Amino acid sequence: MAKRRIVASLSVVVSSVAFVYCTPITTRPPFFPDRRAPVVTLNARPEPVTVGIDSLVRAESLEVAHVNVRDGYVETAWYDTKAHRSAHHERDIHDLGATVKIRFWADPWVPGQTRLTVEPVYRPRVDPSRRERDLEVILSQEHEGYKIAQDLVEKLKKRFGVPKAAG
Repeated sequence: MAKRRIVASLSVVVSSVAFVYCTPITTRPPFFPDRRAPVVTLNARPEPVTVGIDSLVRAESLEVAHVNVRDGYVETAWYDTKAHRSAHHERDIHDLGATVKIRFWADPWVPGQTRLTVEPVYRPRVDPSRRERDLEVILSQEHEGYKIAQDLVEKLKKRFGVPKAAG
């Protein structure tokens, strides 16, 4: 009987600890990356990759709107690729077709590697009755914003390396 109480007490303690440390709270957006977003695997854990993205984005004169190293997420502010400046407010966006946002999801892959999803998007129109996400479209490979995202990915590949193909 005492043995059952000890086991039951331990179960409650373990469940409580797991609940505290496995909280569903995250700073990532409440949506997944677009399935057409480019994905690359890097030879580093998500934390250093996230820090690397943050520093590279800032070095390219893009503003970071959201970053969380623990969650492996970085999002730029809207950036006008023609005027070469970030938009701080909706009213600062003058050219919808040239204004882009880039999101990065750094997820653990195999031990020591990160699966990085890069989502460069723009909004072809503004509609206050709809959520911003519903209006976003992945950029074409010819768009200047896509090229900026690709350049950032290439710099991350050089910094962290990519796994050798099995062969």
